Amino acid sequence: MTTSAPTSTWFITGASSGFGRAFAEHALAQGHNVVATARDPGKLADLVALAPSRVLACALDVDALGAAEDAVKAAIARFGRIDVLINNAGYGVVGALEETPDAELRALMNTNFFGAIAVTRAALPFLRAQRSGAIVNISSLGGQLSFAGFSAYSATKFAIEGASEALAQEAAPFGIKVLIVEPGQFRTQLAGSGMRHMPVIEDYQPVVGGTREFARTMHNTQAGDPRKAAAAIERALKAEHTPLRLQLGGDAVDAVRAHAQALLKEMGEWESVARGTDFDSETPEA
Repeated sequence: MTTSAPTSTWFITGASSGFGRAFAEHALAQGHNVVATARDPGKLADLVALAPSRVLACALDVDALGAAEDAVKAAIARFGRIDVLINNAGYGVVGALEETPDAELRALMNTNFFGAIAVTRAALPFLRAQRSGAIVNISSLGGQLSFAGFSAYSATKFAIEGASEALAQEAAPFGIKVLIVEPGQFRTQLAGSGMRHMPVIEDYQPVVGGTREFARTMHNTQAGDPRKAAAAIERALKAEHTPLRLQLGGDAVDAVRAHAQALLKEMGEWESVARGTDFDSETPEA
C-alpha cells in the first residue's frame, strides 16, 4: 500500500505569466494547493479553471500598503497554512545609472525589494507558528554580479539577496527554509512587457547600447524553460540540505562561477594591502 505525499500550499506572487505561471502550473500538477496572486486577478481565471478546489486567485499589488497582509490572511482562511512562499513579482529596467530617473529607481526598488519583503513579513508569523515552511526569493544572476545598463535592476536583486541571507539564519530555528534563486535567461515576459527602457544619453551608447539591444532581442529566444525551473526549485526545497542559493541555467552557473573566481583573484592580489590597514599595535594611539 502506498500513501501520497501530504498536500502543500504554495503562495506565488506575479502568477499571471512567466515564472509565476510556470510555478503555479507545476505545483498544481504535483497535487499542491496554489494561492495565485496578481495585480489583476482576472488574468488568473484559466489557472483557477485547472483545479477550482485547489486554487485561490487573489488580487495583490505588492506595492500597496496592507495588500500583502490581506492576501496572506485570505490564503490561511482558505487552506489553513502556507508551505511555500515564492516572491516572484517584479520587473526589469535597462539603462545606465545616470539615465535612470529617481522615480524609476524608487518604483523598481518598491516592487522588486520592498514588495517581496512586505509579503515575507506578512507570511512569517504563520510560518513561525506552524514551525515549517519555505521562502523562495526569485533573484537573478544579476543578484551576484552586474553589467553596464543593469545597475538599477541588479541593485534590487543584490538587496533581496542580502536580506535573504540574513533571513535564512533568523528563520532556521523555526524550521523555515530560505532559498535564493538566481536564474539566467529564461523564456518569460521579463525581456518583453516586463522590461522598461530608460531615456538614452548618447555618451553612454558605446557601453550601454549593446545591453539595450540584448534586452530587446532576447525575448522568446532564451534557452531556459520556466517549467524545468519550477521542478528544480521543488527538488531543492525537498532536499535534506536545501542550498541557500540555486543558480538556474548554464549561463547563470558560468557567470556566477567566473565572477566568484575573479573576486577571489582580485582579493588575493590586494590582500596584503587590505591586511595592512590594521593598527600596528594592539593599543591604538590617542
